[in-house]
Amino acid sequence: MSDVQPRPTGGILGNTFSAASSLIRNEFSLARAEVSENINRAAVALGLIAGALIIALVSLNVLAAALVVSLTGLGLDAGWPSLLVGGGLAVIALAMVAKGTSDLKLSSIAPKRTAKNVKRDAQTIKETYNDV
Repeated sequence: MSDVQPRPTGGILGNTFSAASSLIRNEFSLARAEVSENINRAAVALGLIAGALIIALVSLNVLAAALVVSLTGLGLDAGWPSLLVGGGLAVIALAMVAKGTSDLKLSSIAPKRTAKNVKRDAQTIKETYNDV
């Protein structure tokens, strides 16, 4: 003689709905945290682009000075160092813009882990109800 008594169906359903509600709240919290993290990455990417624009402006100034020196001297010896510095800064600016724009893609902001968890949770709930 067992002391185990069957649980009422209402209690099982109540516990199931409570667990599902808690699961949904947790998934929303995870989604908020993931979106916040992705927005922070986007902000850093925007900072990279802003920095690249500043460096690009400086490189244009250096390149312009190099051109002026080159044209003024016509010996071209004085302008080559400025041309090399300006070209180097331009390459750095291009690399920063490429990195920043690739980090700003909309797909990198979407909460991928949360979507994966929600799909997995939905499948688990579906399997649980199919067994009942």
